[in-house]
Amino acid sequence: MTIAQGDTLPDVKLIKATQEGNEPVQTGEYFKGKKVALFSVPGAFTPTCSAKHLPGFVEKAAELKAKGIDEIVCTAVNDPFVMKAWGAASGSADVTMLADGNGDFVKALGLTMDGSGFGLGQRGQRFSLVINDGVVETVNVEAPGEFKVSAADYMLEQL
Repeated sequence: MTIAQGDTLPDVKLIKATQEGNEPVQTGEYFKGKKVALFSVPGAFTPTCSAKHLPGFVEKAAELKAKGIDEIVCTAVNDPFVMKAWGAASGSADVTMLADGNGDFVKALGLTMDGSGFGLGQRGQRFSLVINDGVVETVNVEAPGEFKVSAADYMLEQL
């Protein structure tokens, strides 16, 4: 079953990639008490993710926060070291990188994809969520190969 508007975010462990090291976080606690713009990509350093998806949220961070977003989070089925490096190379302090190394988060959301044909293995689909105090307010899942509804601009229109 795919996560839907009004659902409580599943409680799984992710790893927050910080300058001080890797910090385990439980989604149930982490997303409590704040409004979060979360976007997920099939893989760090991949073409669309690096050229459009992450840069869009970096560029629109101030606008998202002006519309009530407390934190912007990027997830991917990558290890925390890759997420940290990608954040350092392409991100900003405005985007929190959370690694879903085992794919537990996307499995719990029902948003996995099989990228084996491209040498990627099991990954997460490209999507975005608005989460308010642990409850999903908005779900935007891309069709395969698309980049429209999970973009920062699209999310801004919804807020």
